[in-house]
Amino acid sequence: TLEETEQLNELSKLLTAKEFQTRMRGVVLLLDYCKSSPQLISTNIVQIFKVFVLRLQDCNKKVKEKALEVLALMIPVFGGALHPVLVSLAAAVTENLNSKHVEIYTA
Repeated sequence: TLEETEQLNELSKLLTAKEFQTRMRGVVLLLDYCKSSPQLISTNIVQIFKVFVLRLQDCNKKVKEKALEVLALMIPVFGGALHPVLVSLAAAVTENLNSKHVEIYTA
């Protein structure tokens, strides 16, 4: 629907913004959508994760940490729906296992 398209466009804009605070808002908005509109997320999982994976590799450690926390909450909700994006997720998460920042490594 038009509303869903607008929601996805807004989410994409926030997740790809230059300012880290705006990217952080995008990660939080994704979590909100996961809770309020799980069908929207699962239907558009590939499109959403193309930009969300970038936040798992973000240069700002706060954004990266929040994205990892959100991902941990998303996995039980979407389980099998994540199958099309597993390779990119695994690569992004694996990179964070070598992090020198305890918060990122823990997340």
